[in-house]
Amino acid sequence: MKKFYIENLGCSKNQVDAELLIKQLEEDDLQLTETASEADLILVNTCGFIESAREQSIDTFFALHEANPDAKIILSGCMAQRYADELQEQLPEASAIFGNRNLSAIKDVVRKVFAGDRVVEVPSYPAPEKEVYERNELLSFPGSAYLKISEGCNHWCAYCAIPLIRGNLRSRPKQTILSDAKALIKRGVREINLIAQDLASYGTDSADHTSRFMELLADLVTLEGDFVVRLLYIHPDAFPTELPAFIKQHKKVLPYFDIPFQHADTAILRSMGRKGDKEQHLAMIEHIREVLPEAVFRTTILLGYPGEDEEAFAEVLDFLTRARLDWVGSFLYSREEGTRAYALRGEKEHAKALKRAQGFQKQLEALQSPITRENLKRFIGKEYDVLIEEPVKGEDLAIGRMYAQAPEVDGLTVVMGRDLKAGAMLRCGIRRANGLDLEAIPLNGVTHG
Repeated sequence: MKKFYIENLGCSKNQVDAELLIKQLEEDDLQLTETASEADLILVNTCGFIESAREQSIDTFFALHEANPDAKIILSGCMAQRYADELQEQLPEASAIFGNRNLSAIKDVVRKVFAGDRVVEVPSYPAPEKEVYERNELLSFPGSAYLKISEGCNHWCAYCAIPLIRGNLRSRPKQTILSDAKALIKRGVREINLIAQDLASYGTDSADHTSRFMELLADLVTLEGDFVVRLLYIHPDAFPTELPAFIKQHKKVLPYFDIPFQHADTAILRSMGRKGDKEQHLAMIEHIREVLPEAVFRTTILLGYPGEDEEAFAEVLDFLTRARLDWVGSFLYSREEGTRAYALRGEKEHAKALKRAQGFQKQLEALQSPITRENLKRFIGKEYDVLIEEPVKGEDLAIGRMYAQAPEVDGLTVVMGRDLKAGAMLRCGIRRANGLDLEAIPLNGVTHG
């Protein structure tokens, strides 16, 4: 039996694709290995969102090829989808270039590769009823999984290449999402993380362009089982006003709001193609907190966008000062060909602007870090369920997360205790905050195992 190794890069949506690819290859009698050096086939599931991600993808490709030069190596994912022709020419080392719009086609690609062919395959999306959704292997920590509800995006923000890579919005059939959720619950997943480019846009690709997200959420919370739902990435212009009240009524949905505001200056937001403004966003946050005082907020800020100056950045600092969000990430604008923002400035001006934006980024972090630390104090002395991710070898402690901490992007909860098992949900008391992490002790043992 031939063995394959997969290196997944990029976002959680890419991770789901990697899990689907694993299922497809296992159906073709290939065996997954965690060691690249013993693989007959290596897949690098690339990210193509911004320049730094593409550089990481290429570096990873060459590192794995050097570690195992005898293995067939396939470049898949977003970068392969967008730049297939260029990669075919510039990477003769690649056995195949494979896009991300019809993952079931990987079987045929791999067969051809093992037969000695060099393949470039960038298929179109199949009909929804022919798409593959089943997964065996989950690449998350035990007890947690991502559930993708749609593909692509119709917002077409001026800076974003995602619609160029993933296409326009394609909502998954609701029944396949519910079936996927049931399968995850059955296998012991306690935290279902809903993902999409924008959760609230789910269903707006239908004939009447009406969001079906709240309908989907209402069906999800009726499923039997011991689980919670975390909502990741809701575009502020599409935020459902009824969502906070729904979460207050349905405790299976965590009061965690991942809303990428991206900026606070009105002129910048309009240039980005966004409709909201600073005061509207602050009012949204205030409304959510009025309904859900326990609400936790994460956002991202894009710095260095064309037209951003000291005055525009001051709007960002004012917004963050007033909003007092729990988690804030920032990233630097990447000039992406094919996007509307690409023509707003040339490469020399872009390089100069990024140097200034790096300074803005340091100022943002200096402002936000004390806010995050202060916000974490509100959890001390209270009880929460903590999902154990990973026991620390040789120590009487484990790493976990409570509701205020999304996987991979936020701080963690260190749980002190013996024989803590990955995937277990423990009722814990939070006793202190250490930097951006929390420290906890189990109270009454495993509440959900």
